[in-house]
Amino acid sequence: MKDLLTALQAVVAGIAITAFIYWILNFLLHLLPEKAKRRIEPYVFIGPVLLLIGLFVIWPTLQSIRLSFMEEAIDGSTTWVGLQNFRDLIAEDYFADMLINNLMWIAIVPVLTVAIGLAIAQFSNNVGPRAEKVFKSIFFMPMTISFVSAAVIWRYMYAYAPEGQNQVGIFNAIWVKLGGTPQTWFQIEAFKLNNLLLMVILIWLSAGYAMVLLSAAIKSVPEDTLEAGRVDGASTGQIFFKIILPQIWPTAIAVFITILIGAMKVFDIVLAMTGGNYNTTVLAQTFYLEYFIYGNTGKAMAAVVILIFAVVPVMIYQVRHYRKTESAR
Repeated sequence: MKDLLTALQAVVAGIAITAFIYWILNFLLHLLPEKAKRRIEPYVFIGPVLLLIGLFVIWPTLQSIRLSFMEEAIDGSTTWVGLQNFRDLIAEDYFADMLINNLMWIAIVPVLTVAIGLAIAQFSNNVGPRAEKVFKSIFFMPMTISFVSAAVIWRYMYAYAPEGQNQVGIFNAIWVKLGGTPQTWFQIEAFKLNNLLLMVILIWLSAGYAMVLLSAAIKSVPEDTLEAGRVDGASTGQIFFKIILPQIWPTAIAVFITILIGAMKVFDIVLAMTGGNYNTTVLAQTFYLEYFIYGNTGKAMAAVVILIFAVVPVMIYQVRHYRKTESAR
């Protein structure tokens, strides 16, 4: 209860301070000549936001890049070591598997999430208003769960018990019923099965998000284009793939990129499920281990820098795609 009250106080204080800052800025702005006021007004009101972005995003990013070329001693002093941290990271036995794991996450999760979300959206849009609300509520519900909580739920789904005992995990229960023996699913490294099972969790969490956005995009498709397709004798599949999908493609790309960025920096699920063991580690997990467990600041920041240079181009493309979409409307 005490923590909740502290959080509420922080929220109220934050809102009050923000309102006071903007009131002061607005007051000072009105003291200026009209011409100067019009010129600097936009910058005055976005200034605090830019300051916060610089303070909490840009500055830590620059610090991370700087520290990736440093070796930090116990007393906090740093020594320039150049690319040595990157060499040490690349020399690790797990580095190749880590990169393969990250590539698998970004190659599989966004595609399947968008495909499943699109299928659910199209299905729920055609079952009637009442059933649509039920279906969408069910599929969106995982979005209300944190990644760690979802991992705990799925640990029970994948739970293992020795042969002859009752299987708590639904996967092993089904597998035993089919005549198999209980499996420790996350120790199965063949064909990267344990990584694929981890990806299922992120897909389960994100499919509802994709469904909501894609459902809205499908509903915005002009009815006259659909009717024209029906008059021309197009089948349901042809209407979807040749009329609906091309018109909602920009939304699908935006959803794809958003989930792609999430898959690139996935961490919570891996930490909660396997801790990076059994060749399931990823870049963000490596950063956590090197920084918080082993205290290797430089090596940890090297992992962060690799992740930054992987994510930033995708984010730039997303911004450009958004601008291009908006200008085309």
